[in-house]
Amino acid sequence: MSLQKISDRKKLELKLPQMPWFVQQFIDYKLPDLSPSTLLEYVRDYESFFGWMRAEGLSQADTNSGVTLLELETLHMDSVVGYRLYLTTRTEDTNSKITVSRKLSALRSLFHYLSQIAEDENFYPLLKRNVMAKVEIKRIHKPKDTAAKLKGKILEEDELIEFVGYILEGYGRDVEGNKQAHYAFMLNRERDACIASLILNSGLRVSEIVNLNVDDLDLGNKLLYVYRKGQNDETFKTPVYFREQAKDELQQYMSLRHTRYNTPKKEKALFVAKPNGSPESKRMTKRAIQAMIIKYAKRFGKPYLTVHKLRHSFATDYYLQNDIYKTKEQLGHASTETTEVYAHLTDKTMSEAIERRLES
Repeated sequence: MSLQKISDRKKLELKLPQMPWFVQQFIDYKLPDLSPSTLLEYVRDYESFFGWMRAEGLSQADTNSGVTLLELETLHMDSVVGYRLYLTTRTEDTNSKITVSRKLSALRSLFHYLSQIAEDENFYPLLKRNVMAKVEIKRIHKPKDTAAKLKGKILEEDELIEFVGYILEGYGRDVEGNKQAHYAFMLNRERDACIASLILNSGLRVSEIVNLNVDDLDLGNKLLYVYRKGQNDETFKTPVYFREQAKDELQQYMSLRHTRYNTPKKEKALFVAKPNGSPESKRMTKRAIQAMIIKYAKRFGKPYLTVHKLRHSFATDYYLQNDIYKTKEQLGHASTETTEVYAHLTDKTMSEAIERRLES
């Protein structure tokens, strides 16, 4: 199980006793099919909803755990509308349309389970009336819309190689006058270039990069063994190929991982960092990798570039040479619907390539 899943499983176990018994039953039902991270988000969404119900006088419970099935059963449609308004118009922590849609979907899943699947001792549904069945949840982002937002904000063609080269050399020239920045660059440039190259040549998510161990790397076969997002079998690591371009950066980084970072033998992490004042290194965090890519991207002249957009950059490039099904498998998508984004992105890429050929 990945480090993130282990952490989220512990958080889930701490939060569940604060939920009504029927939510705990629902989570147990879903546990074999959904990751602890997804279920933790569900519980957080229920916390928000039950807290709102109590504040609005729709529940007489003193705590969330005391909310009853009857109180859910007697909710009116205008109450659901009121909750949606609360999520979108409150002055603090206003939610985006995507977040509101996700929170309502979590409620629909719970209400569906209580009304259609779970039974009492007499074989009747736990919930006799399901108000959430009336709620239409519109799809917020279509692949074409997502592709339109990504245009101009990812790396294309030669830029994939140029960005890695910039991390290895160009950034150092740009910060030469800043001793502290230059020292940090010289210490970490091989590692940083390796991370960027690996994402640009495999399409791994940042969470998958963070969770990689040294034993997951098979350089000879250009393979990594990865805990994939949404993978139900928490003991299984998916083999993911990376392209030849990433091999040199990986070999270079591996040759100095132990000596430069004083990495203890017990540390299994592939990518490590040495915190200030610490004699030894430890696993890099997701936040550190995200900040690192943003730092280089701004100097490279691509201020919108993020770790996830490196993944988009790989996917667009990969899709030009493969079909949608191979791209789906490489990226670890649950369905081709998500992968359709790259079909729309490559429409633009291919049309521009044709224009360039005509001009040359």
